[in-house]
Amino acid sequence: MDEFTYILKRILQMIPVLLIVTLAIFFGMRMIPGDPALLLVGNRASDETIAAMRAKLGLDQPLITQYLLFLRSCLTFDFGNSLTLKAPVTELFRQKAVVTVSLTLMTILFAVLISVPLGYYAGLHHDQPAGAVINSISLVFVSVPEFLIGLLLLLVFALKLHWFPVGDWGHTLPEHIRSLILPSLTGALMTSSLVMRNISDNVVKVLSYDYVDFARSKGLSEKRIRNSYILRNVMIPAVTLLAMRMTYMLAGSIVIESVFALPGIGQMMLNAILSRDYSLVQATVYLFAIIVLVMNLLTDISYSLLDPRVKLK
Repeated sequence: MDEFTYILKRILQMIPVLLIVTLAIFFGMRMIPGDPALLLVGNRASDETIAAMRAKLGLDQPLITQYLLFLRSCLTFDFGNSLTLKAPVTELFRQKAVVTVSLTLMTILFAVLISVPLGYYAGLHHDQPAGAVINSISLVFVSVPEFLIGLLLLLVFALKLHWFPVGDWGHTLPEHIRSLILPSLTGALMTSSLVMRNISDNVVKVLSYDYVDFARSKGLSEKRIRNSYILRNVMIPAVTLLAMRMTYMLAGSIVIESVFALPGIGQMMLNAILSRDYSLVQATVYLFAIIVLVMNLLTDISYSLLDPRVKLK
């Protein structure tokens, strides 16, 4: 019952957050110089043509009326058509979200496969050269910008070795997977470096706790001590960091998508902002906010699964 009450309370707390998001994106877009009607009809259009386009887009109405209409669309998830792409906003978001979400999930998969074993090994051998080397390499990848890593991987594995495509998304599932490997690895190298150092530092910390020595004194096997007493404890902060990085990658995928020419949400958002496509930008930010809030809730729920001492209250 406590868990249900906690989840319900968190869902209710999302309402004011989403309201603030709608206010920020609605008025923030209108503070950017530029008239969507003028961009659509061209600089040589007459004043009558521009006024007619503004009326068609609903931009001639008071701001409060436009905002209330936007709120209604948020409640019904009917955001109309994109001003520039002439297609339903929800359909555009769904199409582009497939690319961005696939990129994010594959990035997290690579990050987990890299960071968990290496970070755990570096923590257990922190006083040995192998642990120092792993921590030093992770520091290098944290310091290097993602776009530079992406360009280097693109140059070596796509242009020189021809193992992967230079860009684009492809048309079949195998093509989709091949097109995501390099961009996913680009994002995973920085993410795994952060998580690796987090795991390594926490392993060193947990090893100094009394209950680890007590478990050894009871004659428990080293494997059980590592799995039950060390690994599960260090995974809680690691899960938090991975969730934060997943949120960042969903919202900030524009750099990687630009380097590898992936038709994801990041590219769509950039083009929509430049063209003052109010409906597309507002809907995308609003839907992203919902995704981020749900991910944060799922992250908190996962704590109770990793550690029974954590109660949802």
